[in-house]
Order: sequence, then C-alpha cells, then structure tokens
Amino acid sequence: MPLARPHLLRIALFGAALALGGCSLFGGDDNASNNLNKDAAQFQERPIEQIYADAWNRINRGDWEAAAQQFNEVDRQHPYSVWARRAMLMSAFSSYQANKYTDTVTTADQYISLHPGSREVAYAFYLKAIALYEQIVDVGRDQSNTQGALVALQDVVQRFPDTEYARDATLKIDLTRDHLAGKEMAVGRYYLTRGDYIGAINRFRAVVEQYQTTPQILEALERLTEAYYSLGLDSDAQTAAAVLGANYPGSQWYMDAYNILKGRGLKPKEDKGSWISQAFRKIL
Repeated sequence: MPLARPHLLRIALFGAALALGGCSLFGGDDNASNNLNKDAAQFQERPIEQIYADAWNRINRGDWEAAAQQFNEVDRQHPYSVWARRAMLMSAFSSYQANKYTDTVTTADQYISLHPGSREVAYAFYLKAIALYEQIVDVGRDQSNTQGALVALQDVVQRFPDTEYARDATLKIDLTRDHLAGKEMAVGRYYLTRGDYIGAINRFRAVVEQYQTTPQILEALERLTEAYYSLGLDSDAQTAAAVLGANYPGSQWYMDAYNILKGRGLKPKEDKGSWISQAFRKIL
C-alpha cells in the first residue's frame, strides 16, 4: 500500500526555529565548514558554535544525513550544553529527512527518555510515530512496523490531544488500522482458497472484532458468510449476512452474501447470541 509522506511544513518551521536560534547566537561560517575534512569534522574537538553552524550549513545544502551526524556531535562533545538537547531533536528531524527512519526512532526515543518534561517532547513523540509510519510495508510482508506505528501514533493522540501532531496522527491511525485489517483479509482469503475454513474464519473474525471501523469490514462479513456456509454452519452464515445487510444494505458484498445463502434456500437471519452480533453491539 503506497503511503504518502506527511506534510512537513510545521516540522521544517520547527527545525528552522531551532537552527536559526543557533545561527543567530553563534554565526555560521561557510568557509570554516568547507575547509574541514568531512571525516575529521565528526571527531575533531570543536567549539559548539562551529559544530552547530556546520550542521545548519549541511541542511542548507540538503545533505540531511551529514547534518544529523553534525548535530550528534553537539551532544557527544558538549553533552551538558543547552544546545545539546535541541541538537538531539534536530538530529532526529534530519535523519527523518534523509529517510533514515531507524535513526530517527532511536534518537527520538533517546530524547524522550532524557527530557520527558520538555516543551518539545511532543515533537519527539510525533517524529518517532511518523518514522515508524513511513516503514509500513505491503500486506504481503511482516507487519511488525505497522503495529509499532499504530501504538506510537495512538501515544501521540493520547498524550497530546490538543496539538497539531495529534490531529495528523489521528488521520494516520485510520490508515494504519485499515492496513492491518488488509493483512488479515489477505491471509483469510488465502486460507479460504485452500479450503482451510477455520483458519479463514479466525482471520475474518479478527477484522470484525478489532478493525470494524475500516472499509475491510464489508468483505470480512461476506467472507464469513462464505466460510460458515462451506462448513454447513448455516445459522452463523445467516447471521453474518444479516449483520452485513443491516449495516450496509446497498453494498455488493451484501448481495453476494445473500446469493450464497440462496444456494440452500436460506435467507439472512440474525442470531442475537452470535459473537458477530455481540461484536457489533459492543462497538455501537
């Protein structure tokens, strides 16, 4: 599933504010930066003014990975400076811009651990969440990153509900949940084609119980009708179709479920004691 990169304007403005603060205090020096050997610059003991200016010069050139390395040097060489904390966030931001998402998460986690009460900690949580979000892969592959992204995004919403970070995270939560539901559906369809109806039912049930608000729910109910019908569990098949029809009466998935039941002269009929009915009542 292709995933759009998040809108970075606010992130860029935040990063610029930190970096401009450093430049106004220290004054950037392009000539000094250009004359430094790149490898030596990472390890040579330098004044914090020079490291911070060099890092911002890298950003101006679009060399985000080198910028992250320079910001890391601020913390390594001057760990007790007020700029070390800000440099840590700028390092995470620069790593994100360089598509170094693992580095972004590691640095953001470090910031959260060391500065949990800072004003900028919400930004660190957000950077971590969107870095995990960017690592979501197609439903045919392992979804551990997707699960991690969902937890991190929910963390942003719960901890910082009245922020722009939370608003953006909420949108991404919906997409992430749909992706996880899509994974369950893909596996369930595979089991269905193999005649493993119990395995298929378990996957479709997970969608009904855990991802009911996603668009995958319609197909999940139709597939449950199909699987239960194939096992001869008519009451469960009728219930799945009835719940589908009650909630999505005009959908093609409901028409397909209805036609499946017609094969035995059955009609949708809900069993109120079924787990399907209870799952929907719980959500409603």
